[in-house]
Amino acid sequence: MSDTAVTASGTATPAAPAPVGAPGLTERLRRPRTYAVLLGSLLLLVLPFYLDRFWLQAGLFAMAAAIGAIGLNMLTGATGQLSMGHAFFLAVGAYGYCVLAGESSTENGHALTGLGLPTWLAAVLAVLLAGLAGGVFSPIAGRLRGAYLGIATLALIFIGQHVLFNAGSLTGGYNGRAVPPLSLFGFTFDDTELLVVAVPFGSSEKLWYLGLVALLLSALFARGVLRGRPGRAMNAIRDHRIAAGVMGVPVARYRAGVFVLSSMYAGLAGVLLALVFQRTVPEYFGMILSLEYLAMIVIGGLGSVSGAVIGAAFVSLLPQVLTHYSDSLPLVSAPGTGGLAPGEASRYLYGAAVVAVVLFLPGGLARPRLGTGRLRRTTRPKKSGEKK
Repeated sequence: MSDTAVTASGTATPAAPAPVGAPGLTERLRRPRTYAVLLGSLLLLVLPFYLDRFWLQAGLFAMAAAIGAIGLNMLTGATGQLSMGHAFFLAVGAYGYCVLAGESSTENGHALTGLGLPTWLAAVLAVLLAGLAGGVFSPIAGRLRGAYLGIATLALIFIGQHVLFNAGSLTGGYNGRAVPPLSLFGFTFDDTELLVVAVPFGSSEKLWYLGLVALLLSALFARGVLRGRPGRAMNAIRDHRIAAGVMGVPVARYRAGVFVLSSMYAGLAGVLLALVFQRTVPEYFGMILSLEYLAMIVIGGLGSVSGAVIGAAFVSLLPQVLTHYSDSLPLVSAPGTGGLAPGEASRYLYGAAVVAVVLFLPGGLARPRLGTGRLRRTTRPKKSGEKK
């Protein structure tokens, strides 16, 4: 068949050439990566039918961590803004949901305040509340950078811990407060058993699919942001701040906007964590949690959505695996029995992983290209007639 097209007048004209570099649908379907994604998606959908409650909860923790890590990666990895207060916004999302959805009651000697809103509305408002908290701090985030912003956000952790432990009517104090189960379209994500293909579904099985949907939507939105015009502006701010400002990029506005968006991601992760834990405890939302999120994005890969997911899975699942198999692992003992606890062992391991990634995998686990681990030696070009 010739590469010409016949017009209405009978004149033959050359056909329009196919776009170069744009793979068709058939070519995309033949890629091994497409088969891997389809196989992984199918596996994630059928896991609740075969896994027990422990592994389902571990997977839900990884999903919540991945959502929070995606938000932090847009702020730190794509825009170059260091934040040490990510745990504060997770706490805002978790406790905001409890206060908005819970009923006023008395628990552990505290008269708890609750607005009794519909739980789906409370979840949405809790995410917006975390974004509002980030908006209050955004003028500072828009003007500070690097270690200065890290130290400023570090203050949020101390302020948050003080409020969480002392505002007993809102948080329940040291013992925390119970989390109301989420109800959506008349379906409640609680421990009431629901038979699906003769398999009893509890809260973990139900929340599994909710977590998958939340993670998928969060990842797709972040991917669209990073691959579009805002993402290019964020990368320009990270790499060449002054040049970005000269080209017309509103640097302070972008920094503040990304900080608010990252806070909303953290708020969503906090809501999902609260639903999985079924009880919020102030001690969990401390300095260690913020450091773990920084480790997630460094290990997975800075500025990458898939890297945030991989790093979150590595850092959040490692303590769970060590705890579950502490009896059969060398040098690791069960919690409270002396020796090296699983939590401490996991911190040593992903601390070593951070060092290894920085030295040998600059792109993180998402882009495993081995580096040389040493500086290249530059050579001076030889002049004509110079001896070797």
